[in-house]
Amino acid sequence: MTIDHVVPVRARWLAEELLADLPQRRAHSAGVAGRAAELSAAVSRVDRDLLLGAAWLHDVGYAAAALDTGFHPLDGARLLRRLGWPPRLCALVAHHSGAAFLAQAQGVPGLAEFPDEASAVTDALASADQTAGVCGEPVFLEERLTEALGRHGASSAYGQAHLHRAPYLRAAAARVQSRLLTLAVA
Repeated sequence: MTIDHVVPVRARWLAEELLADLPQRRAHSAGVAGRAAELSAAVSRVDRDLLLGAAWLHDVGYAAAALDTGFHPLDGARLLRRLGWPPRLCALVAHHSGAAFLAQAQGVPGLAEFPDEASAVTDALASADQTAGVCGEPVFLEERLTEALGRHGASSAYGQAHLHRAPYLRAAAARVQSRLLTLAVA
């Protein structure tokens, strides 16, 4: 299934609507979409609109309308599926930024209902998410990881997941940078 060029526009509209009561989360999503646009050359042309759509929608699971399990990646993916969004986009939202590590640490079942494609799009979405701060401002990956760990605490489920999630995120960012460098050299 191909994603049409309208997806990022519809995704932005929906994210802004669902996150209207969460201005900081909405600003973060806009920042992630901006970073995804900057990194989009790291994915195939046919996947760029998918990446931008997933970037806008990656945190809609925080919206009241999405509340189901309390785990925002899964809640967002389920909401998007109910609204008829493409399955691949729903799966990207479910698995964004190493969500499987957090789901395991929190004991959240159900993530397996969405396939994890582990692709260039997954890498670019994770890199965009982790280089946009809580208000959408550009940040370095290590800065974002440190901030999030400090916010959640080392003994939290986030802290437990961090041991495996941080290397995963660093590797995803390195793959994105490698793809971009290869394009720049070519």
